[in-house]
Amino acid sequence: MLETIDYNIEIWLKEAENTHTCGKSLADSIYTTPVTILLSGEIGSGKTTFLNGFSEALGIQEDIPSPTFALEHHHKTKSGAPFLHIDLYRLSGKEAEAFVEQTGEFEGFRCIEWTQHLSRLPAGPTIAISLEDTNRKQGHRLECTFHDVPLPGTARILAWREELELPHHISAHCDTVADLAVEFGRHILKEGTIVRLNALKVAGQLHDLLRFVDFPVEGSAQSDSPTEPAIWERVREQYSGLHHEGACAAFLRKNGFAACADIVEVHGLSLPPNERRTIEQKLLYYADKRVSHENVVSLEERFAEFTERYKGRAYMADADIWFGQAKELEKELFGKRPPR
Repeated sequence: MLETIDYNIEIWLKEAENTHTCGKSLADSIYTTPVTILLSGEIGSGKTTFLNGFSEALGIQEDIPSPTFALEHHHKTKSGAPFLHIDLYRLSGKEAEAFVEQTGEFEGFRCIEWTQHLSRLPAGPTIAISLEDTNRKQGHRLECTFHDVPLPGTARILAWREELELPHHISAHCDTVADLAVEFGRHILKEGTIVRLNALKVAGQLHDLLRFVDFPVEGSAQSDSPTEPAIWERVREQYSGLHHEGACAAFLRKNGFAACADIVEVHGLSLPPNERRTIEQKLLYYADKRVSHENVVSLEERFAEFTERYKGRAYMADADIWFGQAKELEKELFGKRPPR
């Protein structure tokens, strides 16, 4: 059973500059197109400011206008994807719904302002942004709801662990990483950055699901026998040539969870380093480098333990480079003071 992301996050935006920056951050959490961005809120709540930040991050140089007599504006993102801006300020009821319906066949991004004028929201992948101007002197409250990509639910994750006979200590490590990643996500959420906390948690719970593909793993969840579960060798054959990150991503895509696969796929160490485009990819990678077994540690402690554990292996010559990259990401995410 698929469990769609339906996770509301709230952000308090004190000034218009914060709203613009928050809009830019949404571009770092896009996993599928076409997608419709639904914006609701009264005049002065910051809808257009948010949308200008989002479009700017996508490489659109023209400003998105506030309510005008033009119902739609067409742009192109830096990557060439169509960007359609629809303004329902002067429409309501059936007129608004009919206008939106005729734009249903679109590629790229469709951004609709004044969606409170619609009695029913458009079908398909959506991200809803609601801005409430309760007191302009104090700021705006933003609520973001994702209905764009599917995620596996808890029951499915536990069933996969059981089916694959994942050792308890690996499951515990995954759960610790997931909780820490969400903690870090909440921290930057307070700073005005949009983060998919639910997707981040699920990806953390699954990131080492197939760790036995390329790392020696002791024991299984169902036996204390030193003999490996038979299913492990079958999985290795199925994903031959892949490291556990890529194998897990392929497994997730096969099961219909491409966004989760994207987050998990780049959590490993490699040279040249993997491109981590989204904020969830960065947070999972960083959180994983802060957990040794089931314990939260510093980057210094984690890489010292890593060096000792895998001493003598060819790739250990690159450990200092990986440590430097992790420190750079730490600074990018949190400045000079990480949450812990």
